[in-house]
Amino acid sequence: MIRVNNLNKSFNGKPVLSNISVSFEPGKTNLIIGRSGSGKTVLLKSIVGLHDIDDGEVWYDDVLFNKLDFRGKKEIRKEMGMLFQGSALFDSLTVEQNVRFPLDMFTDKSDEEKRDRVNFCLKRVNILNANNLLPSELSGGMKKRVAIARAIALNPKYLFCDEPNSGLDPLTAILIDDLIKEITEEYAMTTIVNTHDMNSVMKIGEKIIFLSDGIKCWEGNNKEILSSDNNTLNDFVFANALARQLRITLSQNKPGN
Repeated sequence: MIRVNNLNKSFNGKPVLSNISVSFEPGKTNLIIGRSGSGKTVLLKSIVGLHDIDDGEVWYDDVLFNKLDFRGKKEIRKEMGMLFQGSALFDSLTVEQNVRFPLDMFTDKSDEEKRDRVNFCLKRVNILNANNLLPSELSGGMKKRVAIARAIALNPKYLFCDEPNSGLDPLTAILIDDLIKEITEEYAMTTIVNTHDMNSVMKIGEKIIFLSDGIKCWEGNNKEILSSDNNTLNDFVFANALARQLRITLSQNKPGN
């Protein structure tokens, strides 16, 4: 479990996150949602320690993470997996080398053990016979799956996903959502997904927090979100529904359709 207590973060004196408190549960897909500029990415980066917080607490199970020194944080980071928005694969490395990267950095496993782990992770995300391909030879969906394979290479307790469906077509986005939910349940990870995609919210949002202007305005799940009486949340949901319908309409009206 990850717990955030009374977290505050500002840049150049301007508050970005104000008094955020929330618990993220293991074995569930925990979503952070909100408009662009609402503080989603800053919160995610604050939780993983990429931003130093002004005050408050970030707990990983019974460890107060934000008070650890560099060495202590490194030990916790060995238990983290990260799926970046653009996949962030190394262009000059093959698929196998990309997935192997955290194993080379954080373990002293033998080459054979690393190879076995890489192949296991690639098989788990349904990437077969692609070990020697470069990222430039992969589709967007394949890149995301390779990035997920890399994120789970160390068998992490905590998985962080920053806009995992960004740039993907709707069908591929559904497959990525399903995969994230499956591996979260399979490995009982504490998974935190930063997204503004309402399709993801409705499909895998077992625990959801909604941010607006750096404040936590609502907390619930995907069964409760459509019946909320929170006007700010309802405006966000409605705007997303309109944008989705517009995308569908524009796609259907393309020449040749």
